[in-house]
Parts: sequence; structure tokens; C-alpha cells
Amino acid sequence: MKDGAYDIIIIGGGPAGLTAGLYASRAKLKTLLIEMALVGGQMVNAEWVDNYPGFPEGISGLKLGELIHKQTELYGLETLFSEVTSLQLKGDEKVVSTLKGNLAARVVIAANGSTRYKLDVPGEEKFTGKGVSYCATCDAPFFKEKRVVVVGGGNAAISEAIHLAEFASEVTVIHRRRQLRANPDLQEKATAKPNIKFLWDTVVDEIKGEDFVNGIKIHNVKTDKKSELETSGVFVSIGLKPSTGYLNNLLPLDDTGHIITNDKMETAIPGIFAAGDIRSNSVRQIVTATGDGATAAIYARKFLTQQD
Repeated sequence: MKDGAYDIIIIGGGPAGLTAGLYASRAKLKTLLIEMALVGGQMVNAEWVDNYPGFPEGISGLKLGELIHKQTELYGLETLFSEVTSLQLKGDEKVVSTLKGNLAARVVIAANGSTRYKLDVPGEEKFTGKGVSYCATCDAPFFKEKRVVVVGGGNAAISEAIHLAEFASEVTVIHRRRQLRANPDLQEKATAKPNIKFLWDTVVDEIKGEDFVNGIKIHNVKTDKKSELETSGVFVSIGLKPSTGYLNNLLPLDDTGHIITNDKMETAIPGIFAAGDIRSNSVRQIVTATGDGATAAIYARKFLTQQD
């Protein structure tokens, strides 16, 4: 290993990346984890996780991420909070470029999961951070006793609506279909909340406001009836796309843009692994992401041993 280089750089601090960091650091490998936002990744958006082993009463996604990160630090994992802009090969080294500079490693584990799709409607970009949000766990306290909307109908959207209901006076879930895609248990929790309402067969056309959001323009996709709705916040949760932009065609992807791996989490390039939601055929569960992370770290260590 060259001076200043790492054995392993892990891109992404979700459950896959954190677990890879835990296994790598416990193996005495010089390891750096790079996360652009909060440790825990998309997991932090889950108000409550009921299906992670070892927590019979459940645990918040934010807390679970914090606990795993704390565990990794006990074994010496380094963490850098920055955005990765590119990944390149330089001989046997992998060069990871970030907004805070370039870093080199013998192995890279891509575990940076997915990012939220945007609505791509007028006003969304303008009011991002001024009433438009993609993380209820992060921003819900700013909307105490205010009316907000959640756009989407999957697990993430309904989880966010449930969390927001603890702060907002009214939460309206806007879904373009008549039926939610969220798991039945989440649907039951949401419908049991008196301040959660549902607006079916509806899409958002525009987000309005002055300094901050004060309303949205919507229309019914079946009747084409257009109307406006007063709201102080718009929480967008309409799906996820793999965060592979920094790869710049370095690795083969499947037809949905996810990284192709084998069962050892190896990609087409020796020394580059992928784990969690970013890889092809992931079932997008916290517990499987942690398994991916452990597998990637174990085989990364074997790769390094063979190289030595």
C-alpha cells in the first residue's frame, strides 16, 4: 500500500456500507467510509423499523444507523462526509474523487444505494429547502402544526406520512393511483392516524409560493379536473434510482441502471465490489443490505490477501 492510500474505500454510509466498514475495520484493514449526507442512507427515512433482527420492539432507522456507525468507530473506521464525483482506475489503484479532494485505495466497495426521483414540475427546484423536501425524518420538525402533503404511495412515502403526522396538523398523501403500493401493516398505521388524508388518482402539476411553499396545483388523472391545495410543505417520495452517476460508464449496469455483481459482490473490474440497493437484483431490505456489505468486505479482504 502506498503512503496515504487506503486498503478499502467504501462509498455510501447506508446499512451495506456501514456493515462493510465494520467487517473491514475489524479485519485491521485501513478503511475509509465516504457518506454525502447522514449515516444510515435511505434507512434514516424509516420512522420505525419492525423487521430488523434483535429489536423486538422495533427501532427508528435513524437510531439504527447511528448505532451501527458507532460500532464501526470502535474498530477504527474513518468517515468522510463528502460527495463522490468520480471513480477512476490508476494502475492497481482506484482513485475516488470527492468535493474535498482525491483519495486512493486498493479496493472500492460501492454501497451508496439510491437517490429520490424528483417530480420535475415547476417550482420544485426553486422551493427545495424552502418547503420541498425529500426526507421527512430530517425536516418534519420544521412543519409543526402546519399542513403538508406527501407525494407517493410506496413504503417510503407512507412511512414519511406516518412520521409527519406526529408534527403536522394535517398530512395529505397524494397518489396517482387508487391503491397504495405500501405494505399492509404500513397502510393500517397510516389509515389509523386521524390527521392523515388521501387524495387518489391525483398528480402535482406545480409547486407555488413566494419565499416558501404555500400551495400546489394538482389534477385528477381520471377526470382531468384541476384544482389547488394550500400546503406549507411538499414531501416527495415517488421512487428511487441507483446513484451510479459518478461511475461514468466504468462498470456494466443492468437495464435499470444497477451495478451487476456475482454472489461475492464482485463487479466486472477486480477490486471493485458493490453492495446493497445499488447492485442488480437487490431486494432493498436493510437486513439483506447488511448481508451484502459483510460479503463484500470478506471477499475484498481475500482479494487483498491474494494481491499481497
